[in-house]
Amino acid sequence: FDKTFPTLDCAACVLTPKMSAVQANENVTLWTYSEVVKVDGYVGNYTVTVKRKPRYIIEDLCTGCLECVEACVYKAPKFADEFNLGLGKRKPVYLPFPQAIPLVAVIDPETCIELKTGKCKKTCVEACGDRQAIDLQQKEEFKEIQVGTIIVATGFRTFDPRRIPYYGYGAYPNVYTALEVERLINAAGPTNGEVLLRNGKKPKTIGIIHCVGSRDENTNRWCSRVCCLYSLNLAHLLQERTDAEVYNFYIDIRTPGKLMEEFYHRIAEEGIHLIRGKVADVYPDPSDGAGGKLIIQAEDTLMNRIRRVPVDMVVLSVGLEPHADAQEVRRIFNMSCGTEGFFLERHPKLAPVNTFTDGIFIAGCCQGPKDIPDSVAQAGAAAAEAMLLIDKGFIEQEPNTAFVMEEACSGCKSCLPLCPYKAITFLEDKQKASINEALCKGCGTCVASCPSGSIVQNLFEDQEIFSEIEGVLAVA
Repeated sequence: FDKTFPTLDCAACVLTPKMSAVQANENVTLWTYSEVVKVDGYVGNYTVTVKRKPRYIIEDLCTGCLECVEACVYKAPKFADEFNLGLGKRKPVYLPFPQAIPLVAVIDPETCIELKTGKCKKTCVEACGDRQAIDLQQKEEFKEIQVGTIIVATGFRTFDPRRIPYYGYGAYPNVYTALEVERLINAAGPTNGEVLLRNGKKPKTIGIIHCVGSRDENTNRWCSRVCCLYSLNLAHLLQERTDAEVYNFYIDIRTPGKLMEEFYHRIAEEGIHLIRGKVADVYPDPSDGAGGKLIIQAEDTLMNRIRRVPVDMVVLSVGLEPHADAQEVRRIFNMSCGTEGFFLERHPKLAPVNTFTDGIFIAGCCQGPKDIPDSVAQAGAAAAEAMLLIDKGFIEQEPNTAFVMEEACSGCKSCLPLCPYKAITFLEDKQKASINEALCKGCGTCVASCPSGSIVQNLFEDQEIFSEIEGVLAVA
């Protein structure tokens, strides 16, 4: 991102010092290019298995000089640059982005000739010289760490506008997503900050379509919360960089939060064209021939008429949705997901960062769409909750947990898949079920489902229930 709403702060100036501070903090172990694959245990005693992917460059030896990138046998970048969303090119050995922490290059095994065929001159290894930071034999590693609490902050992905074909994304070259335009605007982007069409010319008219993949019964029903404001932000930046006429097509302008309404009025006063109405179609301008101009057809609900606006560039303000692997992450960390696919908090008001598994907290857009201030506030709350447990030094356990009477257990395993908290394990040596009291929440699901009646819940044993009933009847 170039600048963030509503204050138009430089995004890199805000974030880069924070990332550097994390790397420099002696109490923080930073593992990038890594993935959590397994979590065992319970609050205060989690064992986390982390897969460290090979980058084929040794972090501790690399100085970030990037001589390996210059020396690569590919003299010119050839492969799609993921950070620039495919708008730029990179080599097989590359730095993910200019402010990367740590400042270490990575070698892509899918495009590196040596890693694919073993028939490269290894010019990158020669360029590295005595540092010997390049290790083409590097393998993935699995590390186990012991932790007391966990914070999940896996973020979001943007909606794929190809799911709405009438917007023309992928069909017409000058239809971009908002993130792609952000990379064009950025001085470190593929065009060095120049906003250009595919033919290299500057756009004179730009149309920004709000709520693409949000508030739509056919795609995602929820509001993504940030689209209106980042669309207005883009309108300001595009007008500033290109002097183009900018049209914003919106359903409703939603500006929750401090200074957001003022930001909306500021942008409106800059001469941005705001058209209230949903876009029905984007198609080539028949009067422009092969010029590439597009027509945005929309209903103008304020003027009560259909508008057809010719533009050079279309920008789709795509919404926020859960990552594709959200269900796998949910399984690993034993969390729940809501109907939209975002991770579910224990209580939306009283426990917004807690999950149903003790010691595991959520923060940011993995819990639901939100802007930067809300994400930062929720991250602070999650960190405070985690520290509260650590500082306490002990866990208070509810007394109404369940236990297994081993002499009555038949080892049928019917209770294992039913426990929502994964508190039940099977003891292979005894062929009996066992309940971890630290994980058990006393919901009673296993008690009700046990065919042999061998699972009993503390405070709810049959004898206790019968005694309570007899007491009530005696009073009556």
